[in-house]
Parts: sequence; C-alpha cells; structure tokens
Amino acid sequence: MIIDAHCDVLLKLWEEDISFETSTKLQVNERKWRNSPVKVQSFAIFVPPEVPEEMQFQVALEMVTIFFEEIIQPYDDIKFISNKKDLQTLKVNERGAILTLEGCQVIGRDINKLKTLIRLGVRAVGLTWNEANAVSDGIGEKRGAGLSSFGEEVIDLLNKEQIWTDVSHISNQGFFDVLKRADYVMASHSNASRLCDHRRNLDDKQIQLLIKKKGWIGVTFVPHFTRATEPVSYENVIEHILYYLDHGAQDCLGFGSDFDGIETYIKGLEDITGYQVLQNALRSRLPADQFDKLTYQNFINKFPRTSE
Repeated sequence: MIIDAHCDVLLKLWEEDISFETSTKLQVNERKWRNSPVKVQSFAIFVPPEVPEEMQFQVALEMVTIFFEEIIQPYDDIKFISNKKDLQTLKVNERGAILTLEGCQVIGRDINKLKTLIRLGVRAVGLTWNEANAVSDGIGEKRGAGLSSFGEEVIDLLNKEQIWTDVSHISNQGFFDVLKRADYVMASHSNASRLCDHRRNLDDKQIQLLIKKKGWIGVTFVPHFTRATEPVSYENVIEHILYYLDHGAQDCLGFGSDFDGIETYIKGLEDITGYQVLQNALRSRLPADQFDKLTYQNFINKFPRTSE
C-alpha cells in the first residue's frame, strides 16, 4: 500500500479532451492506477499562470468538477477522502482520492474563496507556485518576501479547519514564516538539496525544522530535483529517501510523485505503475516498520483533519 501526495492529472484533464480511464497521455490514469500499489492518490488543483487573474478561481472550480465527475463518481470503489477516518476505513478493494490546491493565486485576496474550496473538499493547500501572490512570494520571485498579512489570515483559517499548509514552491522566507505560524505543515513534493542543489528542494535546516514541527515530506520524482545530471533512475530517488531517513525523518516521510506535472521521467518511474519496482527495492532495504511508515503510515498519522 502506497499513498502519493501530489499529481497534476486535473490540469491535463482540464487542458485536453482526454479520458481519465484510458488516456495514454496520463502518467496516472484509472487503469494504470489499478495496476499499481498506490492505494490513495492526491489530485492537485493547479491553475497555470497564463490563465487571466479574473478567471483563476473559475478554472479552479472547473477542476473541482472534473475531480468529482471524472475520478470519483464513475467508480464505486474510488472513494473521496475527506478526513483521517476515511483513510483508516478504506476497504481492501477500494482506493482513495484526495483533493489539494497548488497555489493560492486562485483566491486572489478573498478568504471566502479559500473557504469555498475547503468546503468542496480541498485538504492540503500549497500557498504559492513559483511566482508571488497575495499570500507570499514563491521560490521563483527575486524579491524573496515571506507571508503577507493576508497570508497569515490564510494560515489561521487552515489551522482552524485542520488543513495541511504545503510549503513546496514557497520562498525561503515564506517557509520560515509558515513554520512559525502553521499547525499542520507539509512539503508535498520536495527532495533534499544536499543531493541535488535545486531551489525547490529542502536544505538541512528546513528538513530539521519540518521534523521538529512534526510535519510531512513527500519525496518527488521530478528528474531535475533528483539528480543534477542525466540519466536519472529510481535508485537516485532511493538515495533521497535514505538521506532523509539518515537525518531523522523516519516519522515524517512519504511520496509526492508530481506525475503529470513533469515532461521528462525518471527511469523506472515513467508512470504510476513504476511504484511497484520502487516498492520492491525499498522492501528489501528497509525494516518492515520503516517501510510501512514511508509508504503510507506517516501520511495517515499526520493527516490533520479528523472530522467532516
């Protein structure tokens, strides 16, 4: 059993008239998902920056509709995950789908739009993508500013609603601001910068702060977050896993593949079915309890929302 905290299927389904069930353009489609060991998959709402500002929230709502109409409703055994109990009570033959948000640019400066997305099922909120928005600067913004006053209001709402605050993509200053204010923190898809020096990865100080905060970290399958030079294989992903574990993240670690958000692939992890190879390799290298924590238990333990 594996839980994956991040993919961009909703973006591709919104952009093109393709089938979630069978499209070969998707790294995660229904058939591939069933042929993988992934029990629970998170689906991100990511509205690209080229969408006009006045249309951002409308497109986010369209992606929510796609999530329920194309991923949840057609399949009796794919369950919407709203809270920790839903995760804990999935039956053997069932799979779970979680709705997340990647980037608060879609809400502008309107907290009610975020409240609406939470009511519609969003259970983790990435504050930024790479650019700045009203909440904080992203990691690609030269200014490098942290949380705004509105950003503090957003985090206070997430704390109240028991929703994860996702620091993947946020500026360095924003990261430290979040760690001081948020009750439930995750880095949904970030690798270790000591092994691959990319701005989106976590340095040792950030890793230790997330561990101290009892946060959650998702190892990602983005090739250029994993190794600076090609080729990149699943063995290089394992190097990041072992690095995190060696630095004390045994109770905080999991996976956030970023499938369908990447254009180049790691050898052996070309799509969701590649998890089988990764799982087999990890099972032979890790103690059983650590393997279970990494693949699913840490995610369930940290999942903040305990009720509807």
